[in-house]
Amino acid sequence: MFTLALRSLRFRVGAFAASFLSTLLGATVLMSFASMLDTAAGDHVDAASEETLGTMATVVGGWGLLLVVFAVSSTLTLAVRQRAQEMALLKSVGATPAQLRRMVVGEALVVSTSAALLAVAPAMLGGRGLLAVLKETGQVNEEIDYAFGATGLSMGLGITFAAAVLAAFLGARRATAMRARDALTDAQLANPPMGLARRIGAVLLLLVGASQGVVTMTVMNGEGSDAMQTAGTASITFALGLALLAPLLVRTVGAVLTAPLRWFAGTSGYLTAHNVRRRTQQLANALMPVILFTGISFGTLYMQAVENDATDAAGLTKSTEDKNIELLNFVVIGMIALFACIMLINTLVATTTFRTREFGQQRLVGATPGQVLGTVGLEGLVLACSGIGFGSLAGLVTLIPFTIARTDRVVPDVGPAMYGGIVAVALLVTLASCVLTARRSLRTPAMEVVSAA
Repeated sequence: MFTLALRSLRFRVGAFAASFLSTLLGATVLMSFASMLDTAAGDHVDAASEETLGTMATVVGGWGLLLVVFAVSSTLTLAVRQRAQEMALLKSVGATPAQLRRMVVGEALVVSTSAALLAVAPAMLGGRGLLAVLKETGQVNEEIDYAFGATGLSMGLGITFAAAVLAAFLGARRATAMRARDALTDAQLANPPMGLARRIGAVLLLLVGASQGVVTMTVMNGEGSDAMQTAGTASITFALGLALLAPLLVRTVGAVLTAPLRWFAGTSGYLTAHNVRRRTQQLANALMPVILFTGISFGTLYMQAVENDATDAAGLTKSTEDKNIELLNFVVIGMIALFACIMLINTLVATTTFRTREFGQQRLVGATPGQVLGTVGLEGLVLACSGIGFGSLAGLVTLIPFTIARTDRVVPDVGPAMYGGIVAVALLVTLASCVLTARRSLRTPAMEVVSAA
């Protein structure tokens, strides 16, 4: 089955591109932060610098780890589910579920290994850049030399392999458990049930995020900038919990918007409502990064803005250390937001490309290219608005408690411009990824697309 896995990769390069890119970027982020531990073990490292480097590798890198595992798992799971029909055909000619699982895991090993090894060079550059920022902001000793050693390499490779193999195994187990008839008729591929473990994990993350918000506005009230320690992680945790519930959220949005879409958007609205109900899992995979991008960006950026206003209102002058920490916060949050944004593009391109045959079938039964693009654009708009709404809810879990803790007000005295920028980026990336990919797919004649699939 490993030989079959290699052949499958050879002839399905496009199908595995999203998984490869997510794994490559994820391994780069992981090893960049983990290399701070190697650097901390070098020469000229004083106690304060060692603590800073350790914090970057464990605390900040830990949150990055969760997002990386999330991204790698979602793209690999999506790739496996999209091949349910292929696996059904293999089962019908005698392949056993165990053989199919070994094939999928073998593919994941090849993809993750190649991606992780190629990530070493950019990870070293990323680690050097991170250390340079720490030096420029006065967080570590200028004499410290960058080191990329066994710790960074083993953590990056080990975590990447583990996430990829586990995601592939779980995805393959679901796909091979389907009856061949259901897989060939697409009966369960679009809307698989949410697992109990996923529901429990989502509830726990939501409870932890909410509790961090409560602690911020009670225990940390009056503690000054120290309240950022609990407030900053609240939106990240809550956003992860909402992201795990993405299939349920998509179903809810679909049920609420079905009638309005049909009334106000005509044929494209009808097709959009139908696709939202029928393609729950695919839309859920794309909804997750929108929630993460919006929630993390909104919560942390506005938290920093509230902190700046509170400092100015108190007539205090920021110390060099405070300014350095602020700059470092922006760098780290920027990296996480960028990763979530790239994850969104990656997922949307993979999902839309997979629908090329569907677009061809719609055109053969009378839909015009404009109607197909209109449907895809409406789906992207529904997806973006839903993700922005739920992500904003996650951001409020940080913003409101921190505002109460620092200013004794509920609503911060911060303008909407920054939020408008976050919304604009989420809308632009989502719509551009969907529409441009669909437009490229429509260049191929419908009959050629359907007959080749």
